[in-house]
Amino acid sequence: MELYLNATSPYARLVRIVLLEKGLADAVTLKWCDPWADDAELLKANPAGRIPALVTEEGTTFSESMLIAVYLDSVSPNKPMLPAASLGDVLHLAGLGQNLMDAAFTTVIARKHYGNEIDESELGQRRSRAIQRLLKKLNSELGEKQQALAINLGEIAIAVALDYLAFRLPEVNWQEEYSQLKEWHAGVTARASFQETAFV
Repeated sequence: MELYLNATSPYARLVRIVLLEKGLADAVTLKWCDPWADDAELLKANPAGRIPALVTEEGTTFSESMLIAVYLDSVSPNKPMLPAASLGDVLHLAGLGQNLMDAAFTTVIARKHYGNEIDESELGQRRSRAIQRLLKKLNSELGEKQQALAINLGEIAIAVALDYLAFRLPEVNWQEEYSQLKEWHAGVTARASFQETAFV
């Protein structure tokens, strides 16, 4: 399999973590690329020009990080990332993580193209409020949660989104305001899969 990605995409990082946790890293060739440069190979794998994009041995292509993660979960015998017994809870957490990731990522991209003053726009303010509501919700839901030996897709999505916030939007400084969430996050990101894929 081939995975098209770059080093700073939270979506690509989520998929890399799933690969490592599912024991599939050796089955995938990482194809580093710049999605903003209309890379020809990436466009063949995903005409939208977005990463991550996965191409299977059979030539089937997948886009969107959550869909790729679901596929990878299905092809590995390792402990499921979407366990049937708690599927609703895991998908709930995955949705919160995805929403936080999207709000942070679109803030970064808007600033890149329109400058930091875009934060004062109606959409910029809406994204900022969404980030704060999501952090508060996650702090209340995960603050008392004990970290299990296994990890699920929802927990991965949330931890990656929190790391991306710290990496790209450090002024949010969620670690200082949400101490319970910070403690939960530290437990998850101590895993080898997070250490190996850390943003640099």
